[in-house]
Amino acid sequence: MSSYQTINILDMIDAIGEDNVKEILSDFSCPKNREIENFVRNNAIEFAKRKMSVTHLVVNENGDVPAIFTLTHKAIEISNEGLSSASKKKISRYAHLDEMSNSYILSAFLIAQFGKNFELSPQEVPDGDQLMENAWKILVKVQHDVGGGIVYLECENSPKLLSFYQNEHNRFRVFNERYSETDQTKYIQLFRFL
Repeated sequence: MSSYQTINILDMIDAIGEDNVKEILSDFSCPKNREIENFVRNNAIEFAKRKMSVTHLVVNENGDVPAIFTLTHKAIEISNEGLSSASKKKISRYAHLDEMSNSYILSAFLIAQFGKNFELSPQEVPDGDQLMENAWKILVKVQHDVGGGIVYLECENSPKLLSFYQNEHNRFRVFNERYSETDQTKYIQLFRFL
């Protein structure tokens, strides 16, 4: 089993230079989700430099990047309908209920990209729960430093992905869906308390 270190892409750029980071990321392959692959290869550096989102590289002892996740914050709307009393109480710590829409509108942490590098063998890549745990450690620190308490993500309407995000380890729950403007792909939105 490999050991991994999670490195903020901005720290990696400071340490080895932008061109070297671009070279490392040019090998990132994610055929199951070309959007993630394209983001890592073409946008991760620029988005981080512009502080739009920050990608974290999971690096093994060989200097390979077997996985990544990208974090940011964004406003979301969570309908009051169907929430348990306990969830309503927790959400009300971070947002007020808008009576007109019967929804909570709040700023939340977004796991914007979350993927493995298929260029490496499965033995060299952390499993999804390990990757989520790495993301969670950073989010807990950010919460400690700046506050907040809700994390959300979006995934394609795939039973396998939904099962993973809603498993006992990750405990996300569905709150909405949306369709992409470009190709009308359906995305399921899930949230969890931090």
